[in-house]
Amino acid sequence: MRVPNLWRPLAAASGLAMLTVSLVASPSNPASAAGPVTLYASPNGTSTTCQQSDTCSLTEAQKQVRAQSAADGGADVTVKLLNGTYRLSSTWKFGEADSGSPGHPVVWEAADGAHPVISGGLQVSGWSQTSTPGVWSASVPEGSASRQLYVNGRGAPIARAHSIAELGFKNSWKKSDTGDGYNIKADDKAMEWFKGLSAAEVAQVEFHYPGAANGRWTDSRCRVDTFDAGTGALRMAEPCWTNITNRADFRDASGGLPSMTDGDVPRLVENAKKLLRPGQWYLDAAANTLYYQPMPGQSPAALDVELPRLESLVQVAGTLAAPVHDLTFRGLQFSHATWNAPSGREGFADVQSNLRMTETPAGGSTKGNQGMCRFSDPAGTCPWGALTQPVGNVAVSAAKNVTFSGNRFAGLGGAGLSVMYGSANTLIRGNEFTDIASTALLLGCTYDPTPVVPVDADRSQLSPPDGIKKNCTPNPSEVSGDTIGENEILTGTTVSDNIVHRIGTDYSSASGITLLFSRGTKITHNNVYDVPYTAVTAGVIQGHVDNANHPQNSVNINNDNSITNNVFHHYLAERRDGGAVYVEGHQAQYYDIKGNRVGANGPIDKDQTLNHGLQVTQNVAYDASYANFTYYDDAGAEWIKWQENVAFNAGGASQGGSSPTGHIRINNNYFSAPTQSFYDVKPVDVYETGTKPIPAAPGPKDIPKTILAGAGVTAPHSGLAIAAGPSIAYVSPTTESTVLIAGEGFTSGTPVYVGTERVSGVEYLSGSFLIAPVPAGTPVHTISVGAPNAVTRVNDTDAAITYSSGYNYDAKRGFGDYKDDVHFATADGSTTTYTFSATGIQVYGEQFTDQGGIGVSIDGGTMQIVNTKSEGKDRHANAVLYTATGLTLGNHTIVITKLSGNYSTLDGFAMGNVGAA
Repeated sequence: MRVPNLWRPLAAASGLAMLTVSLVASPSNPASAAGPVTLYASPNGTSTTCQQSDTCSLTEAQKQVRAQSAADGGADVTVKLLNGTYRLSSTWKFGEADSGSPGHPVVWEAADGAHPVISGGLQVSGWSQTSTPGVWSASVPEGSASRQLYVNGRGAPIARAHSIAELGFKNSWKKSDTGDGYNIKADDKAMEWFKGLSAAEVAQVEFHYPGAANGRWTDSRCRVDTFDAGTGALRMAEPCWTNITNRADFRDASGGLPSMTDGDVPRLVENAKKLLRPGQWYLDAAANTLYYQPMPGQSPAALDVELPRLESLVQVAGTLAAPVHDLTFRGLQFSHATWNAPSGREGFADVQSNLRMTETPAGGSTKGNQGMCRFSDPAGTCPWGALTQPVGNVAVSAAKNVTFSGNRFAGLGGAGLSVMYGSANTLIRGNEFTDIASTALLLGCTYDPTPVVPVDADRSQLSPPDGIKKNCTPNPSEVSGDTIGENEILTGTTVSDNIVHRIGTDYSSASGITLLFSRGTKITHNNVYDVPYTAVTAGVIQGHVDNANHPQNSVNINNDNSITNNVFHHYLAERRDGGAVYVEGHQAQYYDIKGNRVGANGPIDKDQTLNHGLQVTQNVAYDASYANFTYYDDAGAEWIKWQENVAFNAGGASQGGSSPTGHIRINNNYFSAPTQSFYDVKPVDVYETGTKPIPAAPGPKDIPKTILAGAGVTAPHSGLAIAAGPSIAYVSPTTESTVLIAGEGFTSGTPVYVGTERVSGVEYLSGSFLIAPVPAGTPVHTISVGAPNAVTRVNDTDAAITYSSGYNYDAKRGFGDYKDDVHFATADGSTTTYTFSATGIQVYGEQFTDQGGIGVSIDGGTMQIVNTKSEGKDRHANAVLYTATGLTLGNHTIVITKLSGNYSTLDGFAMGNVGAA
């Protein structure tokens, strides 16, 4: 059973003033330079002494830190933030003057027992009912703009219809004669709908194409530009439309990054006030008004509604000549920031992993070509893959020795944390990343694969320095004097002991962690789960013009990077064609037999070069049955070692890919599916040794305990997971007397129960794995952790649920469905069957005007008729439709039959002591 996220953003005190965090050099009252210095800040602090009993603001604390650092560069300076929400009215910026010194970092941390929230949002109040039943409105400041809204600590969906069919639109729109959108004149319902909008409202409507327009791995969307009520022409915003529908010719490259076909219609229609449903919102920026339709039983006045105002929440940004350095952030929460660029004319023309095309085709071209150029002469001068990446709501650039430890990144509209442009020795340890619209961690930049000329300079050229400064830094003008060279390479980043889950909430092509170009990056002991696409991607896009036949068209500076001892599960929850670890492009520089760097034309020693390539070692990946490859070598991937990794119930192949270049070693892995499953151009120099086949549902004896014990977040940094409480993600078959339990938040004292009986002799391996003795044949659903006969929630996608042919699947409706997906049937007589073992069960589904009667039968007993049709306009999603208690503790089978109504919707089951739940 999944448990709620641990802390939630704290509601601000009434009347809390917005803080303007500026970089002012001189303090009002500098603290003494003698010995360690501790300053105290609070949301309402007004003092200039910054003492615990007389706190100051963040602005004042920063002034005093700067003065203290100037007075004594070796002093230990700590700023403790008291409890509460620190509302920023502008970006909190850190420059070189905010630095500590080697061994003496300036520390910004939570005071003992406090959970300070650094917020870029406005807490909305003053709600009033509108003339539309169920819809409320509130005034917001002029200039408000946001693609996100957070209600009680969770992102709320924008006003949307989950399909054009819901609006009565036809699935037969035609591409317009001018090629700049659609013609919908033959669709009476669509014509009527758009005629009911003003021109300004039309220009806010967004069409969304998840998993369709540009490949199964993408999530493109574009705004409508204009609507002609006479001709039925829907003109789409440019350059977004061209970049989705008419991309540059891609036939000579590896793999495929397709254009949208003429017949594709939007799956979702979003951002119109008339689309509002319970739990959804709409911002009328012109009228400075926010609209929200609460869920049934909610009162807006009782909700914490946070409207983001900032896109850049925190910037740690120096220059290559004067980097920020020796700075630590500990125990803070970063929340309530947005990312508005996709709302503009550039939209979200997705290519892969939230990298997108934004540029208008140059030179009169009618095709989008950003980063998509064909082979060039000399090779590598394209530059290939120079795509636009998400904004980092917390961004680090040109910085040395910066640490983020024990923080929470939650409620963010872009990438949670980005690190790039010459940053060195960044430590990201023991943090939680959740409820983030894009990727959790973005490491590197698409524009700097070659900031220095390689040894064999005739084969490649520099990435353009102006392009690097413009696209890899938050403030290009501030780095205009930088000389780009080796100093621009991202080096020595460590990402360890972090929890990454529920990311890509708005842009479902997001990877959990995105690694572009770097040296010495270590991604180790992290837990990445419940993500919509790939868990960790390395070198995405950049290798697409390389394969074994032409390996050198697009080189980079990657070297000495590693992905080790991580746990990945329930990835690829929405998108397809990804993996637990997905790799493209070059992953090493070249070395000779003596370990010296050489050019591609030199005497290359494969073993020495492989030792400096990407090391992917002792990771455990499970439960991603839609994966085509668990450990994925895609376009141009080369110089990779896959060693002692585990993959089970993880798709078609445990290791393989499309058109990698090669130089790959696959050693001593534990795989439940085939390896070396390569297609298109076959790679060169691939060696596989010592693969140990394991079952798709392995038990305790199938995987070495040492690998399980060493994978995932380590005990000293597991506080965030433990605070959330234990949850089970996998239990091995109970055919033997012990089971392997995988999940989150385990400790050495986590109790395991069979029914109401606590199990003795539980072996704790790590925060992710337990081994428990249970009687052979014990029903899996009677096994729980944390509490006896605990209520276990099963999603509608659970493999044990059997659907008749009349059922369909739908996701991302935005109605509050459990895990944001449902199964539904339209044909009477359609059935759902599920076998469980518990003393009680609840059936979850939907109550709405288009639902009808269902019949429920347990163990072949009398069918109970349940009416799921509700009166009124409120949709009740994730609702309990039926409850049975007092069952014997053993196997039972429930059958649900659709009897009437337009739809019958299933959102899963809850089992256990549901009568007391």
